[in-house]
Amino acid sequence: MTRALIIIDVQNDFTEGGALAVDGGAAVAGAISALLAAHPNTYGHIFASRDWHDAEGGNNGHFAVDAEPDFVDTWPAHCVADTTGAEYHAALTLPESTVHILKGQGQPGYSIFEGVDGSGEKFGELLIAAGVTHVDLVGLATDFCVRASGLDALEHGQQVRVFTDLIAGVAPESSEQALAELAHAGAVLATSEVVEQA
Repeated sequence: MTRALIIIDVQNDFTEGGALAVDGGAAVAGAISALLAAHPNTYGHIFASRDWHDAEGGNNGHFAVDAEPDFVDTWPAHCVADTTGAEYHAALTLPESTVHILKGQGQPGYSIFEGVDGSGEKFGELLIAAGVTHVDLVGLATDFCVRASGLDALEHGQQVRVFTDLIAGVAPESSEQALAELAHAGAVLATSEVVEQA
């Protein structure tokens, strides 16, 4: 069994003060760093995704360009490639071995499975190549990109745990619905206390 940690979109624009701030986002960043520091040998592979949207255009309807955003399918501009908003939050400390995944390049890109690494290889192919069978999922936001990534991981055949103490969502009700959907699909909802030193 090979277990990976998947860190979803812990970026400045999704944390307090950002373009699409999620309450508790900065705390999630710090808590993920604390988990990695306390258990440096638990994960054979660590993947971290970032939204990396194009500055020009609407990213295939994702950015509200000529209308007000509905905050469901259309959003204000956020996580534009090579801007401060797209960078990881300062409280997130990642090991050098972390594989960085960029998604949403000209597209909405909710799921990490829509992303690629620096060489252009798709995330799902990276998991297969690494022999990953189990993933622990953390990050932002519960009701959007964490939800989409978890459902895709299950569809991909992964055994999925979602650490409910290391996620934060846009809204309480939609976050609860997302977790219920993930659990119904086969994900295990747990806290990071289940992580043991390898």
